[in-house]
Formats: sequence, structure tokens, C-alpha cells
Amino acid sequence: MFFIRMMNDMKMKKKLAITFISAAVLPLLLSGLFLTGKLREIVINDAFIQLANNVERVRKRTEELIKVPLNISYRLTIDNRMKMVAAQKYESYAEVIQAYREYTDIRDYIQLYKEISSIRVYVVNSGALNNWEFIQPDNTIMAEAWYKEAIEQKGLAGWNLIKDERNGSQQLSLIRSFPVDSLGEKGVLAINVDKQQLRSILDQESFTTLIVDDRNRVVGSNEAEFFGKNLSEIDGDEKILSRQEGSYNTVVNGKASKVIIANLNPENSWNGLRIISIFSVSEITRDANQVIRLGAVVITVSLIFAVLLIYASASLLSSRLLRLSKHMSKVGSGAWETYLQIDGKDEVGLLSKQFNALLRSVHDLVQEVQETNHQKNLVEQRQNEIKFKMLASQINPHFLFNSLESIRMEAHIRRQDDIAEAVWLLSTLLRSSLEAGNGNIPLREELERVRCYLEMQKFRYEDRLEYRLTVDPGLEEHPVPPFIIQPLVENSIVHGLDNREEGAVIKVEVKRIPQGVQVKVCDNGAGFPAERLASIRAELAVSVHEQESQRIGMRNVNDRLVMLYGTSSALSIGSEPGKGTYITFFIPGGATND
Repeated sequence: MFFIRMMNDMKMKKKLAITFISAAVLPLLLSGLFLTGKLREIVINDAFIQLANNVERVRKRTEELIKVPLNISYRLTIDNRMKMVAAQKYESYAEVIQAYREYTDIRDYIQLYKEISSIRVYVVNSGALNNWEFIQPDNTIMAEAWYKEAIEQKGLAGWNLIKDERNGSQQLSLIRSFPVDSLGEKGVLAINVDKQQLRSILDQESFTTLIVDDRNRVVGSNEAEFFGKNLSEIDGDEKILSRQEGSYNTVVNGKASKVIIANLNPENSWNGLRIISIFSVSEITRDANQVIRLGAVVITVSLIFAVLLIYASASLLSSRLLRLSKHMSKVGSGAWETYLQIDGKDEVGLLSKQFNALLRSVHDLVQEVQETNHQKNLVEQRQNEIKFKMLASQINPHFLFNSLESIRMEAHIRRQDDIAEAVWLLSTLLRSSLEAGNGNIPLREELERVRCYLEMQKFRYEDRLEYRLTVDPGLEEHPVPPFIIQPLVENSIVHGLDNREEGAVIKVEVKRIPQGVQVKVCDNGAGFPAERLASIRAELAVSVHEQESQRIGMRNVNDRLVMLYGTSSALSIGSEPGKGTYITFFIPGGATND
């Protein structure tokens, strides 16, 4: 009551403004905020999925790349000719040069495999020479951590960012020790992974992607400034230094970011690599924010235009009402001979005219009453006409069914029996769809709906479609949820007929089993590959509460079965490419109507 009294006491302009803000501005703002949040969430989730796929792709391609030096290292460590060249005692430099010239395997590997850029063999041999393939390790090299680790690991491969003595650059290299002779002398093999090949893998990524070794040194990156740096130099948290797998949210360089890490452990290696991909939330949502800002501008301009229009309309209405109020005040003071002319055919204009008519007929009470009754009758007649037009303009299901029946009869008259049959099937299907409620229905009604649907499809596909409905005796009245079989039949037609030129056979079998009733829908269509079938089964296995509630098809049927009868009644799908697909489910015998 207080609110109504307050609204009645409020000026017209303010009342229209509050009404407009409540009915238009606030819902629009709330909807905009909600949709903006959803848009950002969708964009971030899509970027996260893309990032995870990119990381996995980089991991696999990097694994394929480093398999080449790994295989070459295995071949060289068992190559007796290489060991002999490296460890042989030479009498002169000419003999050394001749031995190096005759052994071409290392040069052949480098020319044959683009995945590697160089191969170096470190063996202590005072009589040998350094030719950048066979190198005499000095005290500085032997003091390096990577050299010591290779000797200690006894033949396992290691991956490190080491310096190449030829050009002084650091490169991702495979390090591996090998026995030189039977006396236990060991050498070290170093194979550089080609930078360009590694860079070509990373350059395809749109987000910052790094490959780091077990010392957190960046051995590969699609951003050149990160190469060779330690992860601790990047402005991030401690998780990025120690975490091996998974994803998490963090702050990098002052920006909210998402990080995904994948581990790469090559076979027969004492250490591995990590693939790290980082994307900034602000960069991902930049385009979405531009769309949001553009939408905000459009909405703001629209609101300003609407406010101006409302203000102009309110001002026009209030000024006319004020003129009418002043005129009524004059009449109240005794000026019965004054008349008011307000243009327009709306309520205000009509009110002014009625007021003038009241003034003209005030001397005759009877005429005033008659005129009032006459106006009342006109108003009632107008209302009745409006109601009649509203009722006549409504299209309800009965009108639709009657129209379809008229079309069907006309088709019969013209001896178009197939069209008449199709219209009857459509009418039956529409009626059953409109009349379907939330409760269970007899199985025969559901099968009749399926039969109508299949007959309509036969009207479309003609002899390309065949179907068989088989029901065990006594099951016709068994209660089932509505639209529990028809979506599966529709799915079979889509996958079984649309992809086959020679047509398809759809079978629906309903059998009695000890637990209740088993329903099987099968076709002889194209079937699903094993990967697609596994994907469908995994999707149907997701919890009902994690799925959208307004979806149709197999997901909808599966969700209703699980919610009504438990997981044991869920859809079971089998398929073979080229042989077809079958879907089964069962309804417990103790099911009752909802």
C-alpha cells in the first residue's frame, strides 16, 4: 500500500523515468554483466583447451625430434670403428688425419639427419687432434657439470644446454658416455639438436611456449629473449620451477596468466625436459573486451536515445495534463463557459473532449446521464470487439489440427493418398508431442509415435528406408517415459541412412528380461570408428549434473534414464565401421507412473 501511495503521489515525469529504469535499464545492465562474464569465461576456457592441445602437440613433436639423436647416440656408442679412431695411438699427425678422413660416419649422420647440427666425441688421447668431431677434453671441459654427469650415469643419455666449442653458442644437446676400451676408459658423446628444427616446432604456437631442462634453463622458446635464461629470471611464482605436470593460475610479469606444464622423459635418459606454455588472460580477452566495449557504446547510445524519447514523451504528456488541470481549476471556480481544445486522439485528448462535453451538458442532468450511458455502451462495445478480434486472431492447437485435417481430406479428394497419409502422420505426431506430459505413457503409445515418425521418413526416403518393430507379447501396456525411443530412431536414420546411397534398415526390438524390459534400436549404417565410439561413451558417462539440461538426442535420453532408474539403465552403444550401430537400454519391471 505504501508503494502504491508513493507512486500515486509521484509526478508523471519521475514516475515514467522510474518505470523505464526498472523495466529496461536495470534488466539490460544485469543481462550485459551476465553475458559479459559468460563471454570472458568461454573465451578463456577455449584458449585453455587450445593451449593444452598445443602443449601436447609440442611435446609429441619434440619427442619425435630428440629420438633421432637418441638413436644416433646408440649406434655410435656401439660403433667399434669410431672407438678405434678415437682411442688409437698415432705415430704421426699424418696418420691421425688419414684416420679421420677415412671415418665418415659422423659427417654422414649430420648430412643425412636434419634434426641434428653437430656430433662431438670427447676421448682423452694425447696423440690425437681436434677436428671438431673428435675433441681432446681439457681440464675445463672435464670440470663441466654435464661432462661429470655423463661419466657418472654409465651410458644413460642426458639432455643439457651446453656450449659448442666451434662457435661458442649454447644448444640443446644429448650427452652420453661410452666405454672406449676394455680397460674401463670412457669417452663422452655430445649431439646437438638442430636449433632451427626445434624453433620450427615452437614458432607455430601463438602463446609463449618454452622447453626447459632439469636445471630450469630454457633450451627452446618461440620468444628469442627467453632462450638460455633460467626460469627464476621470469617473473612468476615458485610452482613453475618445480611442478612437473598439470595446469594452474599464476601471475607472470604482473599479469594474471594460466600455465600448462607437460613432462617429456625420453627413454634411457637420466633426466628429461618440460614443455611450459603461458598465456595472459588479458591478451586472450582483448578481442572479447573490444566487442564488449563496442556493445557498451551501442547500448549506451540506445539508452540515451530512449531516455531522451521517454523524457520528450513525458514532457508532452505532463504539459497536456497540466493544461487540463488548470482548465478544471477554472471550471471549479465557476467559469462554466470556458472550453479547452487539446489536440490528439489519446486518453488526454479524449478526456479534454469529454470534459468540454460535460460543461456543455451541465444544464441538463438528464442529457448528461444519457450521454454518459451512451459513452459507457460505446466503451463496452469497443471492449467486446477487441476481445472478439483477439480470440479470432489466436492460433491454437485445435485450429492447427483442423487445418491439417482439411488438407488431408482435400488430398483424399484429389486422390493424393500418399500426401494424405503424410499429413495424417504429421498431425498424429504433433498431437502426441503437444499432449506429452512429464509422466510415463504405455509402451504402445511410444511405439505408435515411432511408427508414425518412420512412416513419415519413408515418405521422404521411399524404398531406401525399411524398418521392423518387434515387441514381446504382454509389454504393450508397460509404462515408459515419453520420447525415449524416437530420438534413438532418429539418430539411426541420420547416421544410418543419410550416409548410405543404398538405404538402410532400422530395427526396434522390445524384449522381456528378468530385470524388466530391454529396448534395442539398431541400424546397418556406416557405424562409428573406435575413437568416435569411445568419445560418445565417455560423453554419456559424464555425470548428469555436469551436463546442459536443454539438449536433445542420445544425451537427453541417457540423462532421463539415469535420473529415473539409475545408472544401470543408461544407454549401451556398440558399433562397427561399415556394419552399423546398435543402442540398448532397459527399464526396470517395477517402474511406475510419475
